Amino acid sequence: MAAPVEKTLQMLKKNYPDTKYYLNFSNPLELLVAAILSAQVRDTIVNATTPHLFKKYKTAKDYANANITEMENIVRSIPFYKNKVRNIKEACRIIDERHGGRVPKTMEELTEMPGIGRKTANAILSNAFDIVNGVVVDTHVIRLSQRLGWTKNTNPEKIESDLMKIVPKKEWKKLPHLLKDHGRAVCTAPVPKCGSCFLNSICPKAGVTKRN
Repeated sequence: MAAPVEKTLQMLKKNYPDTKYYLNFSNPLELLVAAILSAQVRDTIVNATTPHLFKKYKTAKDYANANITEMENIVRSIPFYKNKVRNIKEACRIIDERHGGRVPKTMEELTEMPGIGRKTANAILSNAFDIVNGVVVDTHVIRLSQRLGWTKNTNPEKIESDLMKIVPKKEWKKLPHLLKDHGRAVCTAPVPKCGSCFLNSICPKAGVTKRN
């Protein structure tokens, strides 16, 4: 038995009224750069690092032509920073040469760039352009959607498909933010705090073997 979607969303919104996207940015290019850096790293680390990047590099051409060592030194605190810097430079070269310096607005064009998979592309489209074609599936969304009984899949794209079938499209953009907030505060990994969870009575706790 899965947790009722509408009721769950109502309760999540009530408890996390100020939920928002977790990466700081002021334009689509900044979001693209921050999103590439954010893979497998806490957003607090990314948000502490990106202001230095954003101050130095303003355009796609700036990133494409940047000295790779200088950029690496700025983001050195981020895991896998060497690969991520190469991906940023190449993605920005593509943006500069093929898209007139503007971040493209389609899934196909975004996922052609290095460092950008479907999850990252969804995040850029929905949060930079308000184009919502899917659900951003990160580790919190995977864990919570399984525990809530909304999916039995482990593959992110299959989980996204399952969520898109049961969650109203108007909620697709906010859903990942709500699940991330709840995943950090209560439905933690590996042991959730079920005893103090406001969803306790409606959550099937699928796959949960230990709980607090």
